[in-house]
Amino acid sequence: MSRRWLGAWVVVSLALTARADAEQRIETNRVAEIALVSEKTYANPFAEIRLDAIVTQPDGNPLRVPAFWAGGNRWCFRYASSQPGQVVWRTECSDAANPKLHGVEGKLDVVAYAGDNPLYRHGPIRVAKDRRHFEHADGTPFFWLGDTWWKGLCKRLTWEGFQELAADRKAKGFSVVQIVCGPYPDEGMFEPRWENEGGKPYETRDFTVVNPAYFEYADRRIEHLVEAGIVPAIVGGWGRGDCDGMRMAGVDGIKRHWRNLIARYGAYPTVWIIGGESGGPPWTEVARYVQKIDPYRHPATVHPFHSARLSVTDETVIDFDMLQTGHGDWDAARGAIPKLQAAYAREPVMPVMIGEYCYEGHMQTAFQDVQRYVFWGTMLSGSAGHTYGAAGVWHASVEGDPGIARVYDFTTWKEGMNFPGSTQLGLGKRLLEQYPWARFEPHPEWVEAGCFAAGIPGEVRFIYLPRRNVYNWTGPLVKNLEPDVDWHAYYFDPATGRQYDLGTMKAKAKAGDQVGSPVDFKRDLPSPQDWVLVLERVKP
Repeated sequence: MSRRWLGAWVVVSLALTARADAEQRIETNRVAEIALVSEKTYANPFAEIRLDAIVTQPDGNPLRVPAFWAGGNRWCFRYASSQPGQVVWRTECSDAANPKLHGVEGKLDVVAYAGDNPLYRHGPIRVAKDRRHFEHADGTPFFWLGDTWWKGLCKRLTWEGFQELAADRKAKGFSVVQIVCGPYPDEGMFEPRWENEGGKPYETRDFTVVNPAYFEYADRRIEHLVEAGIVPAIVGGWGRGDCDGMRMAGVDGIKRHWRNLIARYGAYPTVWIIGGESGGPPWTEVARYVQKIDPYRHPATVHPFHSARLSVTDETVIDFDMLQTGHGDWDAARGAIPKLQAAYAREPVMPVMIGEYCYEGHMQTAFQDVQRYVFWGTMLSGSAGHTYGAAGVWHASVEGDPGIARVYDFTTWKEGMNFPGSTQLGLGKRLLEQYPWARFEPHPEWVEAGCFAAGIPGEVRFIYLPRRNVYNWTGPLVKNLEPDVDWHAYYFDPATGRQYDLGTMKAKAKAGDQVGSPVDFKRDLPSPQDWVLVLERVKP
């Protein structure tokens, strides 16, 4: 689908005024938008009318796809298919007497995608069968390296700035952006800071009167992330006491908002974060509603004060556990990993990851060494992915307007974009992706306390040795080695990506040996800093 932008309006080249023989062609996993024009006029279409499309997929399974009011007498629904073949659709409107909205039929011809965008090539993401990580719809593992752009839809971050930030994150290897489309954190409701180029998203505090112009500009940014191969993890609003969208709009208002979000963005390869710093029965009810009306069943969670699965009253309404582990410097960082390990051990098994921890540079704390520690410590402790955050970026700060009422720091988004931690976590992701990382399991028995280890027995081991005191070149003690395996070993510098080859360790198996003797890498460190030791099996 191609678009061009004229002021506040989207012109969709393939959008069709509804007619019985309406037909268009799309590629698999790309979004088709079908427009319908009502001849009847309603005082408040957003609240008065409910419109769905019943879409029969190539395999014969039907989906009920919500439509959204696009302004004036125009309605649209968006659809994407992972299956090539013919799709037929028929609309159902709550006003069955409106022939331009009810009972309209059409067809889509879905052909195979021919490009290299992984979100189109492999499909949207889902929870993998092992319930420990994410994968694309075709089974390809998906490495979640997220960035935090809570206020990335506001107009302080210009369209040009948004594109610059997205290009930077794509180049560094980020695959997810957590972004709020709704009430923002750290500000009151309906403040001017909430606006984008089209204004505020709603005109009433109960979310009964929508502003389509806001969402048209939001569309451009959400679609741009997808075109860059980045999954938008859309947050439906905030629930903390000083910025509580639930208290303002109520359960019904938040549900209206979520129906609008699903109608606009459900056809994209999104993830749903039901609410930020939210929980309890009302947000659980909203999560259940999202689960019910989302035809694509995108993975959903809650961005919690502590743990998503402990924030809802029914764990079945979320698909993965997201943690918030607290801000600060080293004390907060060291406390984050045990929280991840405890969540990993909970049953029933569910993917777990930290969705917010020490933002880099936040209140002049948690710089790149802290970022590396939390990334490597959690990824080698069973995390399904990792979300980074940087001062300036998360609140879309610009010179003269930090974007929050109570100022934490005056870092701008462009300054935060260039903090070194984002580059260094991208280096870590690239290293892990050279191996079958989705099969890794934590193995603390491979190392002594203070180190972190994960991998595949007999195939590959990753060991993270955190930074200790100065003048300490002592390497890690590696235990429980298979006695009959030759290992190639090297150190990876998580700050620069440099590698220092250690050669091959020959197996020293003796009759009756169950494990090899521990190998002490003392005085083998290139320098006194944190290191990743990689052992990979030498193939015969």
